[in-house]
Amino acid sequence: MDEHVYKSHNKTLLLYHMVFPAKYRREVFTPEVEETLKEVCIGIEKRYEIRFVEIGLEENHVHMLVQGIPTMPVTKLVTIIKSLTAREIFRRHPKIKKDVLWGGNLWTSG
Repeated sequence: MDEHVYKSHNKTLLLYHMVFPAKYRREVFTPEVEETLKEVCIGIEKRYEIRFVEIGLEENHVHMLVQGIPTMPVTKLVTIIKSLTAREIFRRHPKIKKDVLWGGNLWTSG
């Protein structure tokens, strides 16, 4: 199976290894939160030209191997992933925002 992205005048294979630590390195990634995160990533794939090749979780950070396209800046890619995953995790698991992260952000900045 060819993993390249084909457009009218080019063929690309852009892979980014991203590591997103949870704010304060708090241990927020339980099996339930992991399931939510992966579901949200599937939704992101459907709406944007982003493909999640691999997602690995530890208790306090996430590793992602993400395939993008040349016309999407890495900063936009990161913003989409961090904002949509955080919003949905907080919506489905409100206790994380209230008790574990004291009402703050899910991800560290940067």
